Amino acid sequence: MSVYRAEYIWIDGTKPTQKLRSKTKIVPSGEKPPVWAFDGSSTQQATGDRSDCVLQPVFQCPDPIRGGDDKLVLCEVMLVSGDPHPSNTRRANAEMATRFGSFDTWFGIEQEYTFFEGARPLGFPESGGFPAPQGGYYCGVGADEVFGRDVVEAHLDACLKAGLKISGINAEVMPGQWEFQVGPLNAPEIGDQLWVARWLLYRVGEDYGVSATLYPKPVRGDWNGAGAHTNFSTNAMRENYDACVAAAEALGKRHDLHIANYGFGIEERLTGLHETCSYKEFRYGVSDRGASVRIPWQVARDRKGYIEDRRPNANADPYVTTRLIIETVCGAADASRSHGASPARAAKRSGASRRSAA
Repeated sequence: MSVYRAEYIWIDGTKPTQKLRSKTKIVPSGEKPPVWAFDGSSTQQATGDRSDCVLQPVFQCPDPIRGGDDKLVLCEVMLVSGDPHPSNTRRANAEMATRFGSFDTWFGIEQEYTFFEGARPLGFPESGGFPAPQGGYYCGVGADEVFGRDVVEAHLDACLKAGLKISGINAEVMPGQWEFQVGPLNAPEIGDQLWVARWLLYRVGEDYGVSATLYPKPVRGDWNGAGAHTNFSTNAMRENYDACVAAAEALGKRHDLHIANYGFGIEERLTGLHETCSYKEFRYGVSDRGASVRIPWQVARDRKGYIEDRRPNANADPYVTTRLIIETVCGAADASRSHGASPARAAKRSGASRRSAA
């Protein structure tokens, strides 16, 4: 009998930051990956006396590691009752996206990460201490400034073979720090593809003896942290600049809620230094990489487009990030409509304030 290998991938219950898990099922050719189960007591998702948790396939793509007809199968974690597990953040994301489906929300996420070789960031001296200060590493070239390019290229190839909508890569500001971008995509697919791309990053790293961390401040001191800058637009924003301003205004009004849900250790990264705005403050501006929310210069020029939320950590859950952005921005737009105000009038009425205290 002909078969294929399905690598079931899911997000566990580890706190404060969830991790990826996976295991392999042999499936007869021509059949879809079925619902499966796992031991939740080993993933912080169940107790030993009631250990069964359920894997519900929600997204699949070709497996670029094994090749052939093999597949990667991303799953939602469910309770045996059929209800979503408390650790399942995808279900709420999908429901929010459906609720505001008329806004046709698009997301592009810039996933930063840092390579480690053992306990040492890749590119840091083996004898200890620190490399040369930041400056030449960002989008650099040459063995003295770029570290891990072979892994990055292998990961890019894997994402492309998997059919993921990866849109670019670049070396980042700290040695051994890189970024890949996924999107534009709607929710929840943006989260699906980013989680699979993360899994592939870890899996490809195994073959090179390096690990990738999403910790937001992997090295203390005068070194950039790692974020997951989230670019966002609605159909109105893609046609009207005032809607972009109104979206930034809306995000400022729920700043504390977003900060609390944008990844563990956010206060270590959002200090007001290293191209960040302090987590205690909200500010937006055109072409301002030190703002909480950046409006790209070409958006201001074209009078339409998107905005970039620069607050999410590298370790943020994309399902949570995009759900909150949809809820905040689309919810505010809906409220303005119900009161008879357009996004343009609402933004002007607020004075288009660029700063609010946390």
